Amino acid sequence: MNDAFYEQLVTRKTKPLDILLRLLIIVFIALVAVIGMLFVGFLAFFIAVLLAMGAYYFIFPRFNVEYEYTLLNYDIDVAAIFSKEKRKNITSFDIRQAEIIAPKGSPRLNSYHPAKTHDFTSGESDAKVYAVMIPLEAGVTCILLEPDRTMLEHMKSWTGMKLYED
Repeated sequence: MNDAFYEQLVTRKTKPLDILLRLLIIVFIALVAVIGMLFVGFLAFFIAVLLAMGAYYFIFPRFNVEYEYTLLNYDIDVAAIFSKEKRKNITSFDIRQAEIIAPKGSPRLNSYHPAKTHDFTSGESDAKVYAVMIPLEAGVTCILLEPDRTMLEHMKSWTGMKLYED
């Protein structure tokens, strides 16, 4: 059997909104501790500690994300890894079903109007991002990926003329 297997990790850049949300959560917890002391005393401090622990374990890990692309023959699986600990499978698709794969912003994509767009890239402005137009979920979906050269070569072997490198 000649299976082709390739994995790639792409770390998402921290967005300014993520930093703002972290600060708002911390300010909210501090306000609960300070203002709550006036009404319920030491219990407010205990509630603030519980809120801080909940934010630390459940909310803050969502801001540190890596996307893992796994290519096994013609199937691509995309998973999100939160804080390098928790892994969540996001989507899986057959690359042969793609209508077109082209760099983001390419004029070849102008005739496609996807119902949904899923961004699984680093968010870096200088990154080479490819748009995969594929029929998923009862409509055309645009999946944004950031494959490296090796992954592009594997994808080209199954998509042929559908992949444009402009």
